[in-house]
Amino acid sequence: MSAFRRGLVQMDGVPAGIVAETESGFEFTYLPEWLANESAVPVSLNLPLRAEPYASKYLHPFFQNLLPEGWLLEVAGKKLKIAKDDDFGMLLATCADCVGAAEIIALDQVGSDE
Repeated sequence: MSAFRRGLVQMDGVPAGIVAETESGFEFTYLPEWLANESAVPVSLNLPLRAEPYASKYLHPFFQNLLPEGWLLEVAGKKLKIAKDDDFGMLLATCADCVGAAEIIALDQVGSDE
């Protein structure tokens, strides 16, 4: 399945997986290097370690919960010129420096033919 926008998911600064926007919704996949690490932990209890991607029509709640809320969401949307219903765009724009272990680093957009 081809991704349109992607983000590198890091745990404590170590690459753990890729979250991607796809034609049918969203997908999260752990990196093989993360899975091979014997001290690897899931990014969320709802996303146990596995090689198969987690596909969903909607952004997974773990990623949704990293987003700003309320007035901060309004301010961020206006300042960054991101539509308030573009949760994935907001995730990529604001979660490179989240509170906690997880961070999402925006990767270059890729074409739908990849």
